[in-house]
Amino acid sequence: MDYRKKYEEWLNNDVFDQDTKNELAALTDEKEIEDRFYRELSFGTAGMRGVLGAGTNRMNLYNVRRASKGVAKYLMRNPEFASRGVAIAYDSRRYSDLFAKETALILCENGVPVYLYESLRPVPVLSFTLRYLNCAAGVVITASHNPPEYNGYKLYGEDGAQIGPDIAEIVTEEIQKLDYKDCYPMDEKKALESGLLKIIGKAEDDAYIKMLHTLVVDKDILKKEGSNLKIVYSPLHGSGNMPVRRILDEIGITNVSVVKEQENPDPNFSTVAVPNPEDPGAFKLAIELANKVGADCAFATDPDCDRLGVAFKTESGEFKLLNGNQIACIMLYYILSTKQKQGKIPKNGAIIKSIVSTEMARKIADSYGVATFETLTGFKFIGEKIQQFEDDNSYEFIFAFEESYGFLSGSAVRDKDAVNASMLIAEAVCSFKAQGLTLNDALNEMYNKYGWYLDKVISKTLPGKDGSEKMAAIMNNLFTNYPESIAGLKVVAVRDYKAGTRKDIATGESKDMGLPPSAVLYYELEGGNWVCVRPSGTEPKIKLYINANAETEEEAKALLEKLANAAENLIS
Repeated sequence: MDYRKKYEEWLNNDVFDQDTKNELAALTDEKEIEDRFYRELSFGTAGMRGVLGAGTNRMNLYNVRRASKGVAKYLMRNPEFASRGVAIAYDSRRYSDLFAKETALILCENGVPVYLYESLRPVPVLSFTLRYLNCAAGVVITASHNPPEYNGYKLYGEDGAQIGPDIAEIVTEEIQKLDYKDCYPMDEKKALESGLLKIIGKAEDDAYIKMLHTLVVDKDILKKEGSNLKIVYSPLHGSGNMPVRRILDEIGITNVSVVKEQENPDPNFSTVAVPNPEDPGAFKLAIELANKVGADCAFATDPDCDRLGVAFKTESGEFKLLNGNQIACIMLYYILSTKQKQGKIPKNGAIIKSIVSTEMARKIADSYGVATFETLTGFKFIGEKIQQFEDDNSYEFIFAFEESYGFLSGSAVRDKDAVNASMLIAEAVCSFKAQGLTLNDALNEMYNKYGWYLDKVISKTLPGKDGSEKMAAIMNNLFTNYPESIAGLKVVAVRDYKAGTRKDIATGESKDMGLPPSAVLYYELEGGNWVCVRPSGTEPKIKLYINANAETEEEAKALLEKLANAAENLIS
């Protein structure tokens, strides 16, 4: 069925309410109509995410209901498994509470028990909770750090990680069998009285916070110095406010100033252009407050509190943002250096990072005798690797991260955890301060010890149907035409993650990398530098990751800029 027929069906079908029909009838731009109906909102390993509005390619009540029934059908393939139930949480976005409740009532109508949080909660709390309650699955209604016009639906497996490709394929298959008219919710009162719907909150929160206490690296330093540390924190209008402030207070970091303008939930994220802690604009108010109160550092979490951004004071007294790789390396350096002093580094210790994250982490880990493992981008793959360590008792998990500001230092959660990360970076800063070091000093100490590893991400946005086609054409060209060099640096090997092989250019030998297929190309260059190209899994973007390293900051900066300019031609 072409997009016009789908559009007419939504206008005339009694399944859709009058407000939906009015919204569609008011459309005058044919391109807009096409974009809303040329495809269905895809359901993948990251669930589904899109712009709010009416249409098959939009986030709305009808697509949420249909997806939820698809999830129910998948779970009910094994009724005993489904009887363990589904935990559901949501963030502060538009309609998140409504979508969460509709998800719950659709599942209940199909015989699946539900544990629904009473109010908004972070993603990592949901990941913890479904494991804590031994649920079969979990759902979070969120679009993470996307602009306010977006919302999304994340599905988690029984291990607490986002679902893998196999489950996503089954759920998609079930969704595609369904007509909108067959997706209706149970009455809320009936769901509660039947016991299928349970509202959860305090007990699960307490269990999560208790778990976080076990991840503190050095309790003594917090007792001695915690109250001397000055921190500014912003939840960016999201779900991190209560848990982040609670854990900081409980571990002894009591001098925390919260950005009042961004403290409370706001679906419009009125004080920022984008609620993304990677964006310097999101830190404007936090830095103003940090200067006012004389804070040692400032940090912010995104709306679903799975990403953490950090700003530190430079030698000149100005605040500067760390990137995700820098935050991760500071955390890792603190954890390993402290554990070494304590004699607590496990003999089979391991860290995990995504393929597009800095190699500096490997150098740090190597220096402490800790193994490094790589996964595809997506924390679900990190979660799978943690589970593998536990299943075969091969390695003891220490730390994991992605360059996109996602961090984890415990195995009870299987997704990015910005509550955990907030606690960890605060503890690290506290320890550095006790040694007479600033965060800036600690960063420079690492660079001088391991080399200057610098990185840059370039994104090219390609929205709509035409954009999808352009993105596919760019990637197809790259997969068939490898560059011999980039910015004068020879390509020494090409990792084709679609084929699953690494090809040594000098010998022509190809080796299997043992990872699932993914539309990613990674060019290993001379001197340990590299460039990677991948389409985003959640946004209409194609991304370039550029990493350069050198002995001095000046050399690394010059090389990074040279590589970035040359690499951009790959996606032009």
